[in-house]
Amino acid sequence: MARKTSPAVRIGVDTGGTFTDFVIWKDGRLFNRKVLSTPQDPSLAIFEGVGDFLGSGAPAFIIHGTTVATNALLQRKGGRVALVTTAGFEDILAIGRQTRRELYSLQPEERFELIPAGRRFGIRERTLASGQVERTVSRSEVRKVIAKIRKSGAEAVAVCLLHSYASAKNEDVVAEELARAGLLASVSSRLLPEHREFERMSTTATNAFLMPVMDRYLRELDRRLGRAELRIMQSNEGYISPVRARLEPIKTSLSGPAGGAVGARVLARAAGIPNIISFDMGGTSTDVSLIEGRIRRTHEARIGDFPIRLPIIDIHSVGAGGGSIAYTDRGGSLRVGPQSAGADPGPACYGKGELPTVTDANLYLGRMDPEFFLGGRMRIHPDRSRAAVGRLARRIGKSARETALGIVAIANANMEKAIRVISIERGFDPRAFALFSFGGAGGMHAVEMAAHLGMPTVIVPRNAGVLSAFGLLMSDSVKDYTKSLMKPDSQVTLADLESEFRSLEQASFRDMKEDGFAAKDVVLERSLDCRYLGQSYEIDVPFRKARTAARAFLESFHSRHQKLYSYRHDRRPVEIVNLRVKAVAVTPKIPLFEEPGQKTLDPKAMIRKQPIFYGRAAAEGMVIDRSRLAPDNAVRGPALVIDPESTTFLPPNYIARVDGYSNLIIRKAGPR
Repeated sequence: MARKTSPAVRIGVDTGGTFTDFVIWKDGRLFNRKVLSTPQDPSLAIFEGVGDFLGSGAPAFIIHGTTVATNALLQRKGGRVALVTTAGFEDILAIGRQTRRELYSLQPEERFELIPAGRRFGIRERTLASGQVERTVSRSEVRKVIAKIRKSGAEAVAVCLLHSYASAKNEDVVAEELARAGLLASVSSRLLPEHREFERMSTTATNAFLMPVMDRYLRELDRRLGRAELRIMQSNEGYISPVRARLEPIKTSLSGPAGGAVGARVLARAAGIPNIISFDMGGTSTDVSLIEGRIRRTHEARIGDFPIRLPIIDIHSVGAGGGSIAYTDRGGSLRVGPQSAGADPGPACYGKGELPTVTDANLYLGRMDPEFFLGGRMRIHPDRSRAAVGRLARRIGKSARETALGIVAIANANMEKAIRVISIERGFDPRAFALFSFGGAGGMHAVEMAAHLGMPTVIVPRNAGVLSAFGLLMSDSVKDYTKSLMKPDSQVTLADLESEFRSLEQASFRDMKEDGFAAKDVVLERSLDCRYLGQSYEIDVPFRKARTAARAFLESFHSRHQKLYSYRHDRRPVEIVNLRVKAVAVTPKIPLFEEPGQKTLDPKAMIRKQPIFYGRAAAEGMVIDRSRLAPDNAVRGPALVIDPESTTFLPPNYIARVDGYSNLIIRKAGPR
């Protein structure tokens, strides 16, 4: 899959809810590993997976996709946070946007109070929307507030003053005093210098909520990893230093899924199929993302109860995975997830749990090889799966086979809905995309889901179970910069825009230099957030330097608006809301190369036959050792294609061909 580029050890580590995945690049070879996660201290599983490589003495470079921030948000287990804001605006977080996610629900919406009123402090200061500082903040007042913060027991402080995106002078004073006091501080003008007070305050406060948790975790991880050079994956498809991750942990909230999207884009582009929907099904959750040649990003996201406004890969997640628990609701109907058995106790077949999961259903249906789970390194117990599924079947009055098929069908429906959200609901036809399936459980569901969605092609990469960890090694250092402008296009000259962009780009060069990158290694992308004057929300469009097309962003905006909303107003003033610069420091990658093909299938690849249930019928299907498949080999369903980290279920009337990069390209088979 790759050729030697450097003797250094490069390690991608993706911590999941059930397993921690590793891809190690050393001496021109790739090594894959998968160990059970240790949720109480994720660093234990990481050290278990890479300890022998670190002990070899070779310098190691580690890129880590972590779920620490995500879990802290979902479980509401962050630090105690205080808020410092402009006097009179202490209740912005409590008031919010006054929007309701369930418009017609008669029940009031439960809201999590991130910072209670007793830890919200106002100071007398005022910056106008123009950036003029009308009232300078008093340092003595700030020190009095700091004394109250200490008394409140807060571990971190969110600083969000009115209109600080236009001028950060007053926030800088507050930040200086907090630094002198030795308090962790999340400062809005440094994290998100954009208009919209609620979103800026919510993002800043959520970042502060995560700071104590991430600080403790990274300190412990640094201690265990010793001299290894560590980087943390962000949600924007690039990595940052641990120092930056401690200051801005909110940027790591989707770091694991981001690695999967990067890996999927790289391999799909190499295979000549650039338009894909990535489908990452793990043990606890499923993440999907639409990639139309390039990874799509958004600036609006919500994780659990927390609205976040930051550049982030457009990923939609649902609580459906191999460990999702099947149960009956109060009305006696069969449900699957979002509760998960996780790594401990895990699915019933792991030997500890008693509740049936999606993994148990697949094992019961013959869609897994019980003797080759994790390459045979982990024993699983089919009898426990049969017992767990059987107990649920008696509860709903169905046969065990019908129940197992129902569990899989419901899980598929939940995941298909997620794909519709990022495709059909956003103006894209899923039939124009291939389904790129990975994750430990993805291959067992992908073909059936693609058939329901009308998607003609499924791609399952080699080592699909650890693709997110592989994607971490294919990522770059990425930083995002933004500045609010809030002016109609008629009041802005190209020289004005050029000056503002250069200011942001100079900041990016300074930051990249601190991380050891020269300016020549940094690629810059410019874009603008635009909207018709009077609208509430904006569209991100590219801005290029070419003189002949310098105002082409206006046509890009009109065209994009037409695609999204089916209308355009060419004569209506366009407001430029924000300028954005994406800085990418391009780093050496693991090179990919095509391997020569052979039509003949190695007889040793066919391990045995076993019954595989599909629909109401059971058929004898071949179990294929994927490691023995070569490019141009073809496998016809029903079959299981297995490797140590994942299994691909090939239903009847489908055929999988191996391409030059060892991907399985699965399509409906023609007549024999």
